[in-house]
Amino acid sequence: MEQIQNLLQNQILKAAEEKLDAEIDKLDNLTEDDLEDIRRKRVQEMKLRQQKMQQWKINGHGEYTEIAEEKDFFEMAKKSSNFVCHFYRDDFFRCKVIDKHLNILARKHMETKFCKINAEKCPFLTERLRIKTLPTLALVKDAKTKDYVVGFGELGNTDDFTTEVLEWRIAHADVIEYSGDLLVPPGQATKSKLKIKNKKTIRENEDEDSD
Repeated sequence: MEQIQNLLQNQILKAAEEKLDAEIDKLDNLTEDDLEDIRRKRVQEMKLRQQKMQQWKINGHGEYTEIAEEKDFFEMAKKSSNFVCHFYRDDFFRCKVIDKHLNILARKHMETKFCKINAEKCPFLTERLRIKTLPTLALVKDAKTKDYVVGFGELGNTDDFTTEVLEWRIAHADVIEYSGDLLVPPGQATKSKLKIKNKKTIRENEDEDSD
């Protein structure tokens, strides 16, 4: 088994080296026209990004806000391609922990709308999304709920998880722009402690979280 693993690692390393060599050769052979074309594309990308930033600000991105009514959830999901909604209750301590982290992430990830809604005030929505455990984060992409973060089980099962760990978990639903390694949780050598559950296996965590 060890020999097979070493062989696979060597093959992966060789493929990476060949790809790097090809990129270097390509850069070495760039002409003035190639460089000008790269510059134009970069300028265009920057302009498009600036336009997106302006639209995100109009839609309330950059701050963590509260949804007053159920219908606002669907309106936000239509306006924002990337949408994270925290279902909470005021008297749940762990909901306040989530609030702290989402406040930070909302400012960091302008491309995503972060908000929360009181689960007791939106019975239709919680029933439709099958929200049974609080806190729960609904991760919405292009108006479709792609995934859920239910309780703290996938965050190390501790109240002291870092913002980076929650960011890493949310990134698996492709609702934020993430530059880290999705295969390895922040601060962990392996992914053994933090396992991603399939969204179809959402269930109550009787020991750690509240119904």
